[in-house]
Amino acid sequence: MYNFLVFSIIFLGLTTLLCMFRVIKGPTKGDRIIGINIIGTKTMVIIAIVSSILSEDYFIDVVLVYALISFIGSYVVSRELIQSEKEE
Repeated sequence: MYNFLVFSIIFLGLTTLLCMFRVIKGPTKGDRIIGINIIGTKTMVIIAIVSSILSEDYFIDVVLVYALISFIGSYVVSRELIQSEKEE
């Protein structure tokens, strides 16, 4: 089980790098926002897996706070994107 969790962390880390490429080179702003959301979600999963490996419960609190901050950030960026499109 330990090896599977470590492999999962490595796989998620590598796919996060692919999402970083999409965020940097994304052809549209929407692609970039989706890429940022995916990176945030994968980061939360990685933290949860690390919590499981280390058997530490306080990392779950970190995941919850990170999820809240990620949601608020996505909302604000999306709102700004919609307002900038309306002005154009």
